[in-house]
Amino acid sequence: MSALAGALEKTLPADAAAAALAGRVWLPGEAGPAVVAVRDGAVVDLSRSFPTMRDLCEAAEPAAAVRSAAGEKIGMLADILANTPPEQRDPGKPSLLAPIDLQAIKAAGVTFVASLLERVIEERARGNPAAAKTIRAEVTRLVGGDLARLKPGSPEAALLKETLVREGAWSQYLEVGIGPDAEIFTKAQPLSAVGTGVEAGVHPKSSWNNPEPEVVLVIASSGRVVGAALGNDVNLRDFEGRSALLLGKAKDNNAACAIGPFVRFFDTGFGINDVRRMTVSLVVEGRDGFVLQGASSISEISRDPEELVRQLFSAEHQYPDGAALFLGTMFAPVADRGEAGKGFTHKLGDLVLIEAPALGRLVNRIQSADACPPWTFGAGALMRNLARRGLLA
Repeated sequence: MSALAGALEKTLPADAAAAALAGRVWLPGEAGPAVVAVRDGAVVDLSRSFPTMRDLCEAAEPAAAVRSAAGEKIGMLADILANTPPEQRDPGKPSLLAPIDLQAIKAAGVTFVASLLERVIEERARGNPAAAKTIRAEVTRLVGGDLARLKPGSPEAALLKETLVREGAWSQYLEVGIGPDAEIFTKAQPLSAVGTGVEAGVHPKSSWNNPEPEVVLVIASSGRVVGAALGNDVNLRDFEGRSALLLGKAKDNNAACAIGPFVRFFDTGFGINDVRRMTVSLVVEGRDGFVLQGASSISEISRDPEELVRQLFSAEHQYPDGAALFLGTMFAPVADRGEAGKGFTHKLGDLVLIEAPALGRLVNRIQSADACPPWTFGAGALMRNLARRGLLA
């Protein structure tokens, strides 16, 4: 058994028996995906009731639907998980996919003080990791203490902005970190996310990059938050540091968006307040013996998760298929991996484990984005497949 396959043994939440868990599975016999529920260790096909995860999220009570909708058993979750890692996959058997499909995949940036400071450092270092240590000390001296107490958009934040502008220390990252408007960007295209147990991609030209362990809110078209999952917003610090206009290049690459293992839908036992109290842990295990550990506590977020949703959904912009929103991370890996002062960056083969007791564990192996399986199954392919199967009304 590979290390990746072994890490999948703890996929489910600690209270899985009480959780309303749904995801997506690739069905080789149908050459397409199925929306599934996890029930007592079994995976049940809900596609006759909900052809897409988007449809399930639009239900009046998604959690109740996950528990009660009729469907055929595809198999046991343990068997499907075991068949998901590419190095041991039987292409004739079902495997797990990312748990969302038609939703827009969005991300909120610099929502924690720790990540805000690192973005300022990236900007000043112009993508050069060797300069980061000196700049980090300077930026922390100037703004670190004040930022931790500030509410974004408040009069106090505006006053600090005036002070930093006078000192020549203002940054576009500080603008979205403590100003009235959050940074919310498109992380990836619908259907392009990868799930647990597979490779996550890093651009082959990047030499300074990192994982970003996050909670992902799953939101219906009305703007109602219906559930949550774990995510890895893989980030290229060198690309974004060279210019904020390279954000798309830094974020949206093949297999560079990982979401999973399942969507946990909100019910009386799990809701937005549980997300607010959640801590997401991260472990990176390198083939070189390097181990990185960290955590991100949503309780320290600068903008409340529901405020971020309100800034995403508005009278000025709608999402008719809903959205998946990465909430950002306070985890900023600065421990050196190799040469002193150059901080952390991924190496090919790194095993990344992102975990929260209420959401389970998301596991991916780092690979060059151009060596990951290409994304070929888009919205057009999905619609044709569902029509052929007679699943579209």
